[in-house]
Amino acid sequence: MIRPLELAIGLRHLRAKQRIRFISFISFISALGIALGVAALITVLSVMNGFERELRSRILGMASHATIAGFRGPLKDWQDAADQALANRSVLAAAPYVEGQAMLTAGGAVRGVLVRGVEPDEERLVSDVSQYMITGGLDELEAGAFRILVGSTLATRLGLELGSRVTAIAPEATPTPAGVVPRHRRFEVAGIFEAGHGQYDSSFVLMHMEDAGKLFRVRDGVSGLRLRLDDVFAAPRLAREIAESLGGRYWVTDWTHYHAQFFRALRIEKTAMFIILTLIVAVAAFNLVSTLVMVVNEKQPEIAILRTLGLARASVLAIFLVQGTLIGLVGTAVGAVAGVALAGNLEVVVPAIERLIGQKFLSPEIYYLADVPADIRGRDVVAIIVVAFVMSMLATIYPAWRGANTQPAEALRHE
Repeated sequence: MIRPLELAIGLRHLRAKQRIRFISFISFISALGIALGVAALITVLSVMNGFERELRSRILGMASHATIAGFRGPLKDWQDAADQALANRSVLAAAPYVEGQAMLTAGGAVRGVLVRGVEPDEERLVSDVSQYMITGGLDELEAGAFRILVGSTLATRLGLELGSRVTAIAPEATPTPAGVVPRHRRFEVAGIFEAGHGQYDSSFVLMHMEDAGKLFRVRDGVSGLRLRLDDVFAAPRLAREIAESLGGRYWVTDWTHYHAQFFRALRIEKTAMFIILTLIVAVAAFNLVSTLVMVVNEKQPEIAILRTLGLARASVLAIFLVQGTLIGLVGTAVGAVAGVALAGNLEVVVPAIERLIGQKFLSPEIYYLADVPADIRGRDVVAIIVVAFVMSMLATIYPAWRGANTQPAEALRHE
């Protein structure tokens, strides 16, 4: 137990006299190193959390939270399946769709795309595509008008703009008296969207469900139902509940089947980054070892005098534990405040640095994000503070033990 005496002596050692000013300077550097390490950890993890949040919202804004499809062929009784799915209170909306692979060609350029036919009014309930529109909108998709919405990257690669004409070629061919002819349709570009994810912006096309049915020859039924859930993280459990309520007659999947590996990779990268940056904190924390060893060597005569006056070894140990712990505590506290402040103001700090160096950190053409996102999570901040403080305390054990084992006779021999 640390008593006021040990605390007072430990604090007194932190106030440097002229002849030991260098030791105090080293103590300041140790605390500064811990602060920089903690601030870097909080900032980097907050940015990684922000990237994960943005990517999840953009991906799930276009992808289905859950999907109901038939085991073989189109889903014919989709209205009944939709009613049964909506009976689950966690299902917010259900929308039918017709989906298939196609080739899109314009001006001699050809691209493979995923075509999804939707009902505009119902699609708004299950996706956020309306929020990503640059020009045009879902209202432009009318049955029989043969209009499409394309991603911004796809539009650039094919040289498309609003009103451009493009040909969609389905993989199934149509037999005619003249031979087998590829099935194709001419469409008008009625809108361009930018979801902020390369998979959708470069190879995804939306059209009216009736037009998609004609292109892919889906006359009876739909490809499936897209569901929007109130909790995307509970999608696996809810998908099982919906499948059971449907009697196992349909194939029910959720978004984790298609994107789980991507988000797992992000979590692994975050863990690896935490370990790597923790080493910076470790290096700064263990600078305390050399600092406190120097203090012990400098203070040996004082320690010897205190021991001869009856101060116990445990009290001497506590004196140096107080000194090292205070250095670690100050460094951790300053780093935590600086890290939270920096992560919370990246939208101001990053543009200022970009203007200063004349270079943009995140090019929208490459990363699909114009700004550096940040998401400060309390549990991450607490974990970093605990790790840094524990490392600081561990670094004080050896010097404190060495100081506690000082022999008064040996220390005072040359005094």
